[in-house]
Amino acid sequence: MSEKTPPETGSVPTGGTRGDIGRRIAQRREELGLTREETAARAGTAPGYIQYLEETSTAMPGLGVLIRLADALDMHVFALRGGETDLPPGIGRAARHPELIELSVEECWVRLSTHGVGRVAIDGPAGLFVVPLNYSVVDGMIAYRTAPDATPATAVDTHVAFEVDQIDEALSQGWSVLLQGHARAVSDAATVRRLNALAYSEPWAGGERAMWVRIDPDSISGRRIVVRREG
Repeated sequence: MSEKTPPETGSVPTGGTRGDIGRRIAQRREELGLTREETAARAGTAPGYIQYLEETSTAMPGLGVLIRLADALDMHVFALRGGETDLPPGIGRAARHPELIELSVEECWVRLSTHGVGRVAIDGPAGLFVVPLNYSVVDGMIAYRTAPDATPATAVDTHVAFEVDQIDEALSQGWSVLLQGHARAVSDAATVRRLNALAYSEPWAGGERAMWVRIDPDSISGRRIVVRREG
């Protein structure tokens, strides 16, 4: 197939969202460290077609192409089409020879990186609850934006736990980092400006969320599940 050849189409199971397949192809390809050329070779198609799928929001490849792409990217067609987006991570089987490894403090901070989505556990007036939220790592602390009347704001002046994890469904491995510390509202104007400038994006939940909360760590620990090859 040449790069100018119209994309293959066919009978595709219902439920997919136009544009999502291309983004999933690109994300998984980058996770595996594959170029478009390498992905195309694995899937038996042309690099130009991989580019077309990744960059064209209306691209809808046929089922045969989806099967080959899923195999090339070590994933299921169901996952490639976004069927797992409403399911919790880790629904696959455990690997045959997993090993649990403790992460060093430095490795924990590397995995927390600069920003992402984590979960804060708060022991509030109504009991213990866990809330997912966007966070940033700035100056050795976890910081997140919320609204004064929102649930994450009840963490202020309490001791909380903050957790982040990553799961590789295809390889049945992953990691998690747990940080415990004291949550405080950020009131210093200079610090607020710094956090606003360094924040990667607005909170995914949207709305007016101008209140910054910081978590100063008391402890941090992490674990990683790896799969040992046989022989």
